[in-house]
This record gives sequence, C-alpha cells and structure tokens, in this order.
Amino acid sequence: MNHFLAAVFSLVLLSPLLSCAQVQKKNPEEIKTGGPCEGCEAIYESAVPFEKLEPMVWLPDWNLPGRKLAVSGTVYKADGKTPAEGVIIYVYHTDQTGVYPTKGDETGWAKRHGYLRGWMKTDKNGFYKFFTLRPGSYPNSKNPAHIHIIIKEPGKQEYWIDDFVFDDDPFLTAEERSHLQNRGGSGLLKHKPAGSMVKADRNIYLGKNIPGYPL
Repeated sequence: MNHFLAAVFSLVLLSPLLSCAQVQKKNPEEIKTGGPCEGCEAIYESAVPFEKLEPMVWLPDWNLPGRKLAVSGTVYKADGKTPAEGVIIYVYHTDQTGVYPTKGDETGWAKRHGYLRGWMKTDKNGFYKFFTLRPGSYPNSKNPAHIHIIIKEPGKQEYWIDDFVFDDDPFLTAEERSHLQNRGGSGLLKHKPAGSMVKADRNIYLGKNIPGYPL
C-alpha cells in the first residue's frame, strides 16, 4: 500500500511537468512560414505553459551588475494596425562578455542558447516587455551585439525576425546596417534614460518581410 501511495504521489508531482511538455509540443498541422529557422524550436522549451505566459519577463541576469535594459513594444497583425494578442515571443542573448553562458546541466537548445533567455505572450493590446542586461559582442570579433528573437503566432509555426541591435554600437557600421532585413520590422534599438536603467522600444509587424507569409 505504501508503494502504491508513493507512486500516486509521484504522479501528482510530475503531472504539471507532463502537461507542460504536452502543451509545448509542436503542431505539424500549423501553417509553416518564414523559411529555414535553425533553433527556432527552442521556443517550445518554455517551462511555463504557453497559455500561462505573461506579457513581461525578467531574464536571469537582471539582478546582476551591468547595463540594465528594458525593451518593450506592441505586436501588430499583418494589417499594421490591429494589436496581435496571444503571440509567443522567445528571446535569448549572450552575457556581457559575449558568450552564451551555461550552467552545465542544460538540455535541448539551452546547450547553445545558454540560460539568458525568456518567454512572453502578448496581451490583448499586443504588448510585450522584457528586462535584462545589455549583451556584449562575441569575443575577439566585430560582430554587433544583439538579442535573438523568435515568435509564434496562433495557428502558425515559429519563425525568426530581425535581431534586436543597438544604434550606438560601434560595430553596427553602415555596411552592417545595410544587411538588416527588417523581418517583422526594424530591430534597431535607440536607448532612452529611465532611472537606473535604459529603455528601448520596438514594435513588431507580423508578416512584414517574412518569406511565404500568408497574407
């Protein structure tokens, strides 16, 4: 009897994790768009079920010393006017030294993306916001610092849009700027002072410059 109760208790404890895994399962019947997207399936690794995600998230580095950054904006539908509710947003980036930090126990895409990542879901006004530290450029490179972003709309599979990049980054040269594709709109961030941190805005336009997007 004790063994039976222990087994039941274990299932009760595990049930949230099992349901979470089921919720985050990719649906192959959803519309594919955006072309190849290496690592985009990392969006399904959220520890929080999609339906319970909030529009704001604090990344794990937020309480560490560094250049604090808050990024927010509105996600719009393809008409460019209507706020898009229920869009899942996944972001990840390097630390201040330019590496994707890991703790050693990562699984899945966290082995490459590291632990500086977060998930959000837009509210009825299309609003999203995340708090983090400004990332650094890759070590021994002139690659502009950036924040990767992947989105998933209801009924569509995940796809990538232009990285967040920083207007004051010395590595963001005219040549680098000419390579920006403006997928989902411009990812160029311009800082504004906000107390002990800086803030930046980016609105996202679903389908804009996205190959194969069903308009």
